[in-house]
Amino acid sequence: MGGMDGAEDLAAWAGLLADRTRASFCLALLDGRAWTVGELAKHAGVAISTASEHADRLVRGGLLAQRRQGRHRYLQLASPQVAVLIETVASTPRRAAPVVTTLAAAHKRQNLAFARTCYDHLAGYLGVAVADALAGNGFVTRTRGLALTSRGIAWLGSLGVFLDGAGRRPVLRECLDWTERRSHLAGVAGAEICRHAFEAGWIVRIGSGRAVKVTAAGEEAFAEQLGIVIDPAGTGSPGAAHAVLAAARRR
Repeated sequence: MGGMDGAEDLAAWAGLLADRTRASFCLALLDGRAWTVGELAKHAGVAISTASEHADRLVRGGLLAQRRQGRHRYLQLASPQVAVLIETVASTPRRAAPVVTTLAAAHKRQNLAFARTCYDHLAGYLGVAVADALAGNGFVTRTRGLALTSRGIAWLGSLGVFLDGAGRRPVLRECLDWTERRSHLAGVAGAEICRHAFEAGWIVRIGSGRAVKVTAAGEEAFAEQLGIVIDPAGTGSPGAAHAVLAAARRR
C-alpha cells in the first residue's frame, strides 16, 4: 500500500480512471475476455499508438494484466478485485443518464440492461433474477452471511459444477447491479454459473460487447432449473425480453 493508509494507491487508481479512454478500456474489459490493443483502440475511437500508451499506463498501475501471443498483445483486467472496483465505480448514480438519440443505441442499452457479463458473472435483469431464484429455491441463504446451502451445492453438482479450490476468492459475493440497483451474485459460484450457461448454450454474446441473449435452450433450462421464465413480450430486439420468476418454486 502506498502511504500509511493507502491514500496514494487510491489517488493513483482514481487518476488512471479519470481519463475517458482508459475508463472506456476498463469498462470494455468487464466482459471478462482478453482484448488486443487494436480492438480497444477501435472501441474507444482512438489511434492504436494512443491506445498502446494508455494500455501501458493501466498495466503499470496494476489495473490491467497483459500477455503476448505472436504479434499481438492481449489485455485483461488484472483480477476479480479490479473488476469489482470498476463495476462499483460504474454503478455509482450519475446526475443524469446519457440521452439516447438512435434506435441502435436504444437497443444496445436495452440489451445491456436485460443481460450482460460483469467480468465473469451474470448481470442485468437476468443476473438479478438468477440471484433471486437461487435464494427462492433455497440454494443460497443470508442467515449468517451470504452462503450456498447444501441444496445449492447439490444443485451445482447436478450441473457438473464443483467449487473445489476456490482459493482466496469468496465463493459468493453480492455485486450491486448498475442498471437494476439491486444485487446480482459474483464470486466463484457466480463465475461458474455464468461459465456453465455459456458452455451449455443457455446464453450467447450479442456482437463483441458485454450484452448476452438467452437462447431457446436457455429459456427451457432457466425455467426448469431455477423457475425463471424468459418472456419475449413480443419484441424484436434479442435482448429486449424481460425475465420474471415463476410463481411455482421447485419443491
